[in-house]
Amino acid sequence: MVPALPKTRSGKILRKTMRGLADGRDEPVPSTIEDPSVLEKIKPILAKGSPS
Repeated sequence: MVPALPKTRSGKILRKTMRGLADGRDEPVPSTIEDPSVLEKIKPILAKGSPS
Protein backbone atom coordinates (compact mmCIF):
# COMPACT_ATOMS: atom_id res chain seq x y z
CA MET A 1 0.00 0.00 0.00
CA VAL A 2 1.11 3.52 -0.73
CA PRO A 3 0.25 6.65 1.28
CA ALA A 4 -1.10 8.53 -1.76
CA LEU A 5 -1.22 8.37 -5.54
CA PRO A 6 0.44 11.03 -7.70
CA LYS A 7 -2.23 13.09 -9.43
CA THR A 8 -2.42 16.06 -11.75
CA ARG A 9 -4.10 19.24 -10.60
CA SER A 10 -7.22 18.08 -12.45
CA GLY A 11 -7.27 14.81 -10.47
CA LYS A 12 -5.94 12.33 -13.04
CA ILE A 13 -3.66 9.60 -11.68
CA LEU A 14 -0.20 9.52 -13.27
CA ARG A 15 -0.31 5.88 -14.36
CA LYS A 16 2.43 6.14 -17.00
CA THR A 17 4.83 7.73 -14.53
CA MET A 18 4.14 5.08 -11.89
CA ARG A 19 4.52 2.29 -14.47
CA GLY A 20 7.90 3.67 -15.51
CA LEU A 21 9.10 3.89 -11.92
CA ALA A 22 7.96 0.32 -11.27
CA ASP A 23 9.91 -0.79 -14.37
CA GLY A 24 13.04 0.93 -13.06
CA ARG A 25 13.02 3.85 -15.48
CA ASP A 26 13.73 7.38 -14.32
CA GLU A 27 10.51 9.09 -15.40
CA PRO A 28 10.31 12.88 -15.70
CA VAL A 29 7.98 14.61 -13.26
CA PRO A 30 5.14 16.27 -15.19
CA SER A 31 4.70 19.99 -14.57
CA THR A 32 1.01 19.41 -13.88
CA ILE A 33 1.58 17.19 -10.82
CA GLU A 34 -0.30 18.31 -7.74
CA ASP A 35 2.27 17.18 -5.11
CA PRO A 36 5.71 16.11 -6.40
CA SER A 37 6.70 14.72 -2.99
CA VAL A 38 4.25 11.84 -3.47
CA LEU A 39 6.49 10.36 -6.19
CA GLU A 40 9.49 10.38 -3.85
CA LYS A 41 7.44 8.59 -1.18
CA ILE A 42 6.20 5.81 -3.46
CA LYS A 43 9.38 5.37 -5.54
CA PRO A 44 10.97 2.86 -3.08
CA ILE A 45 7.69 0.94 -2.80
CA LEU A 46 7.34 0.65 -6.57
CA ALA A 47 11.00 -0.37 -6.91
CA LYS A 48 10.42 -3.37 -4.62
CA GLY A 49 7.70 -4.69 -6.91
CA SER A 50 4.42 -6.25 -5.91
CA PRO A 51 4.33 -8.95 -3.23
CA SER A 52 3.92 -12.50 -4.52
